Amino acid sequence: MSVGAVTVHVAPASSPWYATIASAVEAGGARVGALDESTGLVWLDTKVDTLDAHLHERISWMQFRMAGVDALIAAGVIDERRTFTTARGIYADGVAEHALALILAATGGLRELARRGGPGPAVPARSLADLTVAVVGAGGIGAALVALLAPLGPRIIGVTRTGRDVPGCHESLSADRLDEVWPVADVIVLAAPATASTVHLIDADVLDVMRDDAVLVNIARGSLIDTDALTVALREGRLGVAALDVTDPEPLPDGHPLWSEPRAIITPHSANPGSAQLVRLAALVEENVRRFVAGDELLGAVDLEAGY
Repeated sequence: MSVGAVTVHVAPASSPWYATIASAVEAGGARVGALDESTGLVWLDTKVDTLDAHLHERISWMQFRMAGVDALIAAGVIDERRTFTTARGIYADGVAEHALALILAATGGLRELARRGGPGPAVPARSLADLTVAVVGAGGIGAALVALLAPLGPRIIGVTRTGRDVPGCHESLSADRLDEVWPVADVIVLAAPATASTVHLIDADVLDVMRDDAVLVNIARGSLIDTDALTVALREGRLGVAALDVTDPEPLPDGHPLWSEPRAIITPHSANPGSAQLVRLAALVEENVRRFVAGDELLGAVDLEAGY
């Protein structure tokens, strides 16, 4: 197949990312064209309510700009007739760095110190070298976080769906052994995908068996935590700190008790700045277009059975 023989549609054209991604499609060896003449689709909107109308019979591949597929699954557009790819993995370094910042802020008492506004009594701080950190969902982001944590000396437990060995972890467990993790981890980082099996992964029962001084970090999806149960646990002092980049609901409403909770650190879904996303997404689109043109395996393909 000659260069330019494949046509890929980029939508919506109103996206501020359109020009950059269209250039990436052309750099990958395809032509940017109208929807009705295209066999590939790059979807740049985070909303998917109009996506179904774009998936006509000739579209055999769709690239999504987000790493998670929960929105696509909820919209009912994913099926076996075509290949869907996400941006899974390209945001790993930035999100992992954000997660590490949240961990250090929580274990070092930085939130309390920053809000104090002057000198005062010492704030209890803990060194990561003395702690056990569990990374629940040690895929792209989780693995990048493990690499950042390792030089700091904590004991690291990596949890994946299958229990495969995770480089840099002292112990690798399968998801069906999570009950062993909750009572022993000083820091629990949620980096798992949002699927039917991970909704309220952290609920009242799990919070009850966690350490009272544990740090819970969520850089995955808000749905992994039962927000009401978390709010109660923090208020009653049954959890050390919750450091959240994602919440349920999102955005967290004004006046929600978590905003004023002294044991909560909230960065409202800011682990992925847009400028960094665009650069990495353009590189991924270019590579996947190149593979699509050549008929090769695409990066980030959705596993329908696993749900991500």
